[in-house]
Amino acid sequence: EVQLLESGGGVVQPGGSLTLSCVGSGFTFNTNYITWVRRAPGKGLGWVSTISTVRPTGPETTYTESVKGRFTISREDAKNTVYLQLNNLKTADTAVYYCDTLAGFVPGLMPPGPGTRVTVSP
Repeated sequence: EVQLLESGGGVVQPGGSLTLSCVGSGFTFNTNYITWVRRAPGKGLGWVSTISTVRPTGPETTYTESVKGRFTISREDAKNTVYLQLNNLKTADTAVYYCDTLAGFVPGLMPPGPGTRVTVSP
C-alpha cells in the first residue's frame, strides 16, 4: 500500500521559511516522480512542484509560476524523502500541502497523506 506522510508545516510571518518533508513507503521510491500540491482555504488543489527521478545530471524540477525562485524541491532517495524548501513566504502560500507520486496523482482527488498545514500570517 502506497503511503505518504507530510510534515514540517507551521505558522510563520511573511518573508519566513519552512522546510516540508514527504516520506514515502509501500512503493519503489527512487523510481517515482514526486509532486507537491496544496489546497488553500476555500480553494481546490493546486499543483506546486514536481521532481523527477535522479539522472546523471541530477533530477529535473518544475514549479508553478507563483513559487519560482522561492520554493526548492529536492529528494533524498536513501531516506525515501522529498523536501520542499519554502522561502520568502507570502500570505497567499497559506494552504495544506500534500505530496503524491506523479503516477498515482489524480487531478481532483485528494492525495493519500494527511498533509501539512502552512499558515503565513503577519
